[in-house]
Amino acid sequence: MTDTAPTPQTGVAQDVAGGPRVPVSTFASNLREYGLVLALIAIMVFFQFTTGTLFKPVNLSNLVQQNSFIIVMALGMLLVIVSGHIDLSVGSVAGFIGALAAMMMVIWPLGGFLGNPLVVSIICLLIGGAIGAAQGYWIAYHRIPSFIVTLAGMLVFRGLCQGLLGGGSSVGPLPDSFKALSSGFLPEVLGTWTLIPPTVNAAGKTIFGSGVTLNLTTVVIGIIAVLAFAISGVSARRTREKHGYEAEPFALFVVKTVVIAALALFFVYQFAVYRGFPIVLVVMGILVGIFVFITRHTTIGRRVYAMGGNIKAAQLSGIKTERLTLFVFINMGVLSALGGLIIAARLGQAVPAAGLGSELDVIAAVFIGGASAMGGVGQVMSTVVGGFIMGVMNNGMSIMGVNVDWQQVVKGLVLLGAVIFDVYNKNKG
Repeated sequence: MTDTAPTPQTGVAQDVAGGPRVPVSTFASNLREYGLVLALIAIMVFFQFTTGTLFKPVNLSNLVQQNSFIIVMALGMLLVIVSGHIDLSVGSVAGFIGALAAMMMVIWPLGGFLGNPLVVSIICLLIGGAIGAAQGYWIAYHRIPSFIVTLAGMLVFRGLCQGLLGGGSSVGPLPDSFKALSSGFLPEVLGTWTLIPPTVNAAGKTIFGSGVTLNLTTVVIGIIAVLAFAISGVSARRTREKHGYEAEPFALFVVKTVVIAALALFFVYQFAVYRGFPIVLVVMGILVGIFVFITRHTTIGRRVYAMGGNIKAAQLSGIKTERLTLFVFINMGVLSALGGLIIAARLGQAVPAAGLGSELDVIAAVFIGGASAMGGVGQVMSTVVGGFIMGVMNNGMSIMGVNVDWQQVVKGLVLLGAVIFDVYNKNKG
């Protein structure tokens, strides 16, 4: 899946009514684009049949809570890779920030306003941004390769993480209000609703009705999100047609919208019958929406893609690539810090190994999502799907009891296969 500028229709065949007919190449490109979603569905169905537990509400909640930090950091990594760089330090920065937050709340309690978990979290996000700025400065203004700078950062911040925690010890427990970031759920503001009220006989035995109780807050938010998705899709399609750009076949558009909406409502139902949407899922959803808007509808988003596609042309067009690179790494630092807070909140404590190796999953999610290692190509929603593919594989193989060593082998092969498939499609195109 690529995020390239749409091309106006030229030389498109006309149908008998005189209207433009979308070429076969457009249809094929759409099939390749939706192939990633189909791959995710196929992987989920496979693990459901082999484990029988993947689609259970409690497991879906655990899946989101365990892997949300990967997707959060992958959003920042997408901009880094699209701009033509790489960041190997994200896992170590996440571990360091998690350790720092734990020390501030447990070992160095500041008390009062400064000791509030929310204030501590904001301070940690600012520190994450400062770390990103420090690394981005050397990359942007001194032309030191990002691989070298962030490799050094990976070593430095892993060492600082272990030093803060005294080598091999953990720091905790963390306050419940802080842990809610990763393990909490949206409150039942609108109450609950019993889908099919059970009918009980005189002996007290249920003879009819499942008595399934739904979290109405989750249901309402889910329906609103699905409607917003459908409306935005229709609006985007009309805009493309209005300006003479190629649009996907109408039948394919309808099928895509209906299938995605149905899948979304299925997962909304699964969350609603358990405890509702995890708070971290809401945070992740808000971030995804922000990054979709930035990459598609803002000048800074377009400039990041332009810089990654051809930095010389971007500079000649007046784009200040140094400032843009600095911004990209500051953004990555903030999201790495948020990922570290999510990890610490999930564990309920800070541990020396927090975030260890997670940079590989983050980078893999972006490349599986179709981003190009050469820069200039990548898409937010594809990255999210790539992150969920990594998460589902981690979850499914763990449930199956697959050894961690073999899990790494499988994930490596999937990443290689995704890149080979992307290169094949580009060469074929």
